[in-house]
Amino acid sequence: MKPVTLCLAIVTCLCNRFKDNFNTCCDIISTAARKGADMVIFPEMTLTGYGTDHRFSKQVPPMDSQVIQTFARLSDQLNLAILIGLAETINERIYGSHLVFIPHTPYGKYQKLHIAPNEQGIFTPGTRIPVFAHGGVKFGIQLCYDAHFPELSTAMALQGADLIVLPHASPRGNQQDKFTSWMRHLPARAFDNGVFVAAVNQTGDNGAGLEFPGLSVVIGPDGKLISRSLPKNNHLHVVTLDPKQLAHVRSHRMRYFLPHRRKDLFPIIG
Repeated sequence: MKPVTLCLAIVTCLCNRFKDNFNTCCDIISTAARKGADMVIFPEMTLTGYGTDHRFSKQVPPMDSQVIQTFARLSDQLNLAILIGLAETINERIYGSHLVFIPHTPYGKYQKLHIAPNEQGIFTPGTRIPVFAHGGVKFGIQLCYDAHFPELSTAMALQGADLIVLPHASPRGNQQDKFTSWMRHLPARAFDNGVFVAAVNQTGDNGAGLEFPGLSVVIGPDGKLISRSLPKNNHLHVVTLDPKQLAHVRSHRMRYFLPHRRKDLFPIIG
């Protein structure tokens, strides 16, 4: 792994305001590039906003090829990886998707695997666990509720992930409560697998009855907090990951656990 600078975009994502969200994201991408970011990470369902009722489901659009072309062009021009979310309709089913644009590479996609109880009946779960690479770092993506299933992080780490990115659309509660909640389980995902973890949430009123506490955190492969941001409004949280931290953990025979796990007992995830 090489040093990689992340830009975590804590942003308000308005329901049924795709064009406004799209324009905001394009501005943020340009700003992230000026700040020297290698990767800009947006919250879950950035472009469409987030909802869990049937009114929301009727407004979810199919993928727009022009949107894909715009983000791909920005990624190429700015030499920047763009991770951006939306709800999308495919064959009359709705998925929580996170798109991955890597310079001069066909775009990729992660589809949320674990559908929270309040989302069931609206969203369809994905079936794949992809790992991506950019700028010398391999990374996986999990969306919000996914983070509560430890085996998913292990599956990504076994594919070589150095970093797990966790875009959230997690409403209700205040920032401190949400931060406390995250710090119960996200450090374990990092520590158990010897990976960096970076999480970012939506912020503010989404115009459809949900209020989001904006925050972001970056956790080291030793499970310790590297940086956090709890802003009142839209904010770009820029953090550079130091590969020495990863090397320190993975060279320690008592602190890097993956090489010693019993593969014969857990064949499903390798």
